Amino acid sequence: MTHFPQIVLSSRNQKKIGEIAELFAPYGVELIGVSQFPDVPEVEEDGDSFAANAAKKATEVAKKLNQWVIAEDSGLCVDALGGAPGIYSARYAGAQGADGANNEKLLQDLAAIPPEKRTAHYVCYAVLSDPTGQVRLSSEGRCGGLILSEFRGEQGFGYDPLFLVPEYHHTFGQLSPAVKRHISHRAKAFERLIPQIIRLFEKS
Repeated sequence: MTHFPQIVLSSRNQKKIGEIAELFAPYGVELIGVSQFPDVPEVEEDGDSFAANAAKKATEVAKKLNQWVIAEDSGLCVDALGGAPGIYSARYAGAQGADGANNEKLLQDLAAIPPEKRTAHYVCYAVLSDPTGQVRLSSEGRCGGLILSEFRGEQGFGYDPLFLVPEYHHTFGQLSPAVKRHISHRAKAFERLIPQIIRLFEKS
């Protein structure tokens, strides 16, 4: 049986860490958050794309810890807003991770947009860096939906209570974690990345 090395997830968001760790659990891969390493500084997300930010977060932390590191950058892209908030999703209203303020700004910016024109998609770009800081694997996942004008549900985080998945007639804030693990942008990205990681470690 292959012994998989511990992998660090370059995130301090506990809900995100839990969500991703559950995806790895069936394979016997231990995933821990970078918050367990207090000496690792925050990585400035100054890239011009989800891919650039994910790569920077993975490689800088990997070199600092000399460990395998996964990082992902994800966000919401609203068609009527030209793809905004995009890479600025977590700080759309100014402060990093201020979900309430970000959601209120999104509602204000879409106030004049009719329901059928509120199409959007979540994007997740995930990468694996080896301990030397080289990106070895990457993948992308997307999930399409609509932005509502009112909050529904208390599950998830970020824009989840406003993001309606039409096929399920529920927002990400209403869907159970079990369903979200299969259909979310993050689930799709890791659905592609995890088998690549398993193959890579089995060869080494």
